[in-house]
Amino acid sequence: MDDSPSSPPSPPSSNSHNVLERIALQMASSLDLQEVLTTITQGLVDELDGAFARIWLLGPGDLCADCHKAAACVTRSQCLHLAASAGLYTDLNGEYRRIPLGALKIGKIAQGFGPMQTNDVLGDDRLPNKPWMTDNGLRSFAGYPLKFRRELLGVIAMFGRRPLSEEEFERLAIFANQAAIAIKNAQLFTEVAQLKNRLEAENIYLREEIKLNHNFEEIVGEHQSIKSVLRLIEQVALTDSTVLIRGDTGTGKELMARAIHNLSPRRARSLVKVNCGAIPANLVESELFGHEKGSFTGALQRRIGRFELADGGTIFLDEVGELPVDAQVKLLRVLQEREVERIGSGHSTKVNVRVIAATNRDLHAAVQNGSFRADLLYRLNVFPIEVPPLSARASDIPLLVNQFVGKFSTKMGKKIDGVSQSTMDRLMKYAWPGNIRELENIIERATILANGPLLQIDDMMFQGNSASPLPVADSLEEVERTHILRILQDTNWVIEGKQGAATRLGLHPNTLRSRMQKLGIKKPLRTA
Repeated sequence: MDDSPSSPPSPPSSNSHNVLERIALQMASSLDLQEVLTTITQGLVDELDGAFARIWLLGPGDLCADCHKAAACVTRSQCLHLAASAGLYTDLNGEYRRIPLGALKIGKIAQGFGPMQTNDVLGDDRLPNKPWMTDNGLRSFAGYPLKFRRELLGVIAMFGRRPLSEEEFERLAIFANQAAIAIKNAQLFTEVAQLKNRLEAENIYLREEIKLNHNFEEIVGEHQSIKSVLRLIEQVALTDSTVLIRGDTGTGKELMARAIHNLSPRRARSLVKVNCGAIPANLVESELFGHEKGSFTGALQRRIGRFELADGGTIFLDEVGELPVDAQVKLLRVLQEREVERIGSGHSTKVNVRVIAATNRDLHAAVQNGSFRADLLYRLNVFPIEVPPLSARASDIPLLVNQFVGKFSTKMGKKIDGVSQSTMDRLMKYAWPGNIRELENIIERATILANGPLLQIDDMMFQGNSASPLPVADSLEEVERTHILRILQDTNWVIEGKQGAATRLGLHPNTLRSRMQKLGIKKPLRTA
């Protein structure tokens, strides 16, 4: 047989029909799009003596803003994207990686000009680049639109090294329809899988949103005052601004600080807590900024300060109002310069730290009496947040009670449904000078003593005092003063220790002394 382009088509291979059926079965058995495309193109090359086979899929034109064929693109909304190639060329990033609809033979097939079949590639004017065809011994070409229920999916094309019979062209046209079905099925499966993954991710996101935006982990409350605080937390969390949280002892200032940190871009790093009121005055600088070995008596090894530990994260300075004045000077420098210097070190270390401070003191009053630096207050008070006392949101008491009952009953392995109505009435009428912390302590004690499904809280449990719960008075400060005074009297004015007034009140000793000073409580002088 003559090898010229005008040679008659070769008789169809005896197994060509079986070959296409085998490829069709193989591609139909997969739901992976890329696997389907590879099965089609590689099968045509391997089984039908194809020089190379390609599939273009219809895709958005916005991905092709820099396409070298942009001038030939009419709508710029869609074009053909090369998705699979086998045989002589396997690179998907070549000259024909993007073909506009209506451009070249492939674009015309896609745009509705019908399939293209020829056994004379060198003599067909629709096929350019004759030297390339000659060099690769190309004889035939078959190109078909890939359509599924009138939806254009793309184009499949094959160059062959031998002429194809009319029967083979017909079978290839049928095969193209089968390929379109397999491709569409794989596309739909991919879309479903992507949708499932997105929904799973959204579900996780929504659960986190509920936890953070509604519960803020352990922060419970529906009162408008606490909701206002949570809105402020949401607003400031995404910034790096310094926050000063003001509130009475036991109101949950640490929970607020943790919520800010957990909502911030720094949440992947540490939240380092420092109780400024619990550090001995002579160790404050070492605790905050660190020291070098041998820098002072007792400095047996190098110590990294809390600011360095918090680098990249957040430092929470609880009870910042209790810092000695000399430590305040050094803290001010850190806030200004964003660097620390260990005791005994000759150089400074840069730190990237977000500062959240908290206090139960009136720092403006402390500035007036000289116990707190005005310039430090200005540095700390960038974004103030006032946490309301429990007495100001008494309607939240049932919510808090239920939370603590659930927490401690689970921890202790007891089945407790809640509290009796009489107990709830008593809890609602109490003034709560110790705020949420006091409520939590009472529920824990009641859970330990519980013998039934309902907690019973008697008057003896209120701060260990046998007196009846205090009624809500017009002046919360007076209620607090009276209660602290009773506890001091009951402990014979012992402040520290396990049996001291500070422990009974759930306060740090320094905090109690501060409250006593503010409330004008003084130990009476002994009389002879």
